[in-house]
Amino acid sequence: MTKAEFVSSVATKTGLTKAAAAEAVDAFISTVAEVLKAGDKVTFPGFGAFSVSARAARTGRNPQTGAEIKIPASKSGKFTAGKDLKGL
Repeated sequence: MTKAEFVSSVATKTGLTKAAAAEAVDAFISTVAEVLKAGDKVTFPGFGAFSVSARAARTGRNPQTGAEIKIPASKSGKFTAGKDLKGL
């Protein structure tokens, strides 16, 4: 499902216009991103949780040359499915 299809589905289910639904979806996405950038977690009971996952620095290999490279530590967003989504 694309973002446009998701916005259309939200508009249909809520009775909002597509423009209003798009604004609501964009607000949701930006709010989750802001919370994750601050290092916090967003939890929706039964649905799941968005959190920040830390990756340690490690050594990798360049697939073309085989030379070792250092991959720096990083952080990324992570979604963990809740009870209602597990087992789908």
